[in-house]
Amino acid sequence: MPVPDVSSPPAGLPESALAGLGTRPFGVYVHVPFCATRCGYCDFNTYTTGELGTAASPRSWLDALRRELELGAEVLGRPPQAETVFVGGGTPSLLGADGLAEVLEGVRSAFGLAPDAEVTTESNPESTSPEFFAGLRAAGYTRVSLGMQSAARHVLQVLDRVHTPGRPVEAAREARAAGFEHVNLDVIYGTPGERTGDLQASLDAVLSAGVDHVSAYALIVEEGTALARRVRRGELPAPDDDVLAADYELIDSVLSAAGLTWYEVSNWCTGEAARCRHNLGYWRGGDWWGAGPGAHSHVGGVRWWNVKHPAKYAGLLAEGRSPEADREVLTDTDRHLERIMLELRIAEGLPLSALDAEGAVQARAAAAEGLLDQSALDGQGRAVLTAPGRLLADGVVRRLAG
Repeated sequence: MPVPDVSSPPAGLPESALAGLGTRPFGVYVHVPFCATRCGYCDFNTYTTGELGTAASPRSWLDALRRELELGAEVLGRPPQAETVFVGGGTPSLLGADGLAEVLEGVRSAFGLAPDAEVTTESNPESTSPEFFAGLRAAGYTRVSLGMQSAARHVLQVLDRVHTPGRPVEAAREARAAGFEHVNLDVIYGTPGERTGDLQASLDAVLSAGVDHVSAYALIVEEGTALARRVRRGELPAPDDDVLAADYELIDSVLSAAGLTWYEVSNWCTGEAARCRHNLGYWRGGDWWGAGPGAHSHVGGVRWWNVKHPAKYAGLLAEGRSPEADREVLTDTDRHLERIMLELRIAEGLPLSALDAEGAVQARAAAAEGLLDQSALDGQGRAVLTAPGRLLADGVVRRLAG
C-alpha cells in the first residue's frame, strides 16, 4: 500500500488549528456514496451502480477509506480518540453489517475510539434486517438513524422513496430488539400533496416505534434535482412557507406531548442521553475528520473537502496522494457568524458574551418581540429561541450577526 504523501494537502494545518486539538469535541464522519436508486429530492454526493459502472465499487471505496483514515491520523499528529463516529451517505446499509464493521475498524485503527464513543450509522429501512442490526451491535455501533420520511405512500412516491410505508417502524423495532437504545427516525415535511392528516399519521407511526430521537426537516427543492425539474415544469407546486410553519408547529406539539423535547431546531429526543453527540459537535464548533468522496472536514478554523467522484477519490489515495479538492481558512468574522448561526439553533442557545454591542441590542429587541426567551436572556445571559423564534431562526441569526 503506498504511503500517503503528507507533504501535500491536507497536511500543513497551521499550528493555531492543531494547538487546541483535543480541547474541543472530536469526531469522524464517513461518507458512503452508494445508493440503490436516486431519490428525486436528493442533491447529496451519491451514485447508483448504473451511474458508476465499473469506475468504482464498495471494495475500492473501502480500501481508499482506510488509506484516508491513516492519512488523517498522520496529518493530525497525535489525534485525540474519536468521541463520535457518524457513517452517512448515501446508503451505508448497502455495505451490510460486515462492510460497516470494516468501516468502524478503520476508524478504530487510525484514531482509536473513546471508551464511551457514540457510533452512528444511517440506514435505509429496506436494506436492514434483524441479522443486520445484530451485526452492527457486535461491531460496536451504538446508534442507528433510519430514513422514514413519511408513512403516506403517495408522499413517498413524490419523493421517489422505494421503501414501503410500514417498513421504517418495523426496522426501528428490530434495531431496538437487537440492543440499540438509541434509534432515530428521519421525517420530511412539506412534500407537495402531503396533507395534515398524512403528517399526523407519520408522527403516530414514529411514536409507535418507540424511538428516542426524531429528526424532522422541511423539504427543500434543490437545484439540479428531479424534484426541482418537476416543480419548474409545473407538475408539482413548490413547498408553501405557511404550510411548512404549520407543519413544524404540529410536529413540535405532538412530539413534545409524547415526551420528546427539542434540543436543536430540527431534532427532538427523550433526554440528554438520547441527543446525537456527533451533530452537537458540529453545532458547538468542534473538530471532525470527514472521510470519503466529497466529505468535509474542520479542525481549528480550517475547513477542507474532498473530490466528489468515488473513482477519482480512490485513484488519488491509491497513488499515495491526498483526496483534498480545496480548503478555506475561516476568518474571525467567519467564525463569529458561524458560532451565532450554529449555537443559536440548540436549546442551550448562545451566550450574550459571544455578541458584539449591536448584537446584544438586537437580542433584547428580539426577546421583546417574543423570538428569544426573555427569562433566559435576563437570568442566564443567553439567547435562546422561543417556539415562534425557531420558525424565524435564520432571520434572528442575521439580526444578531449584524
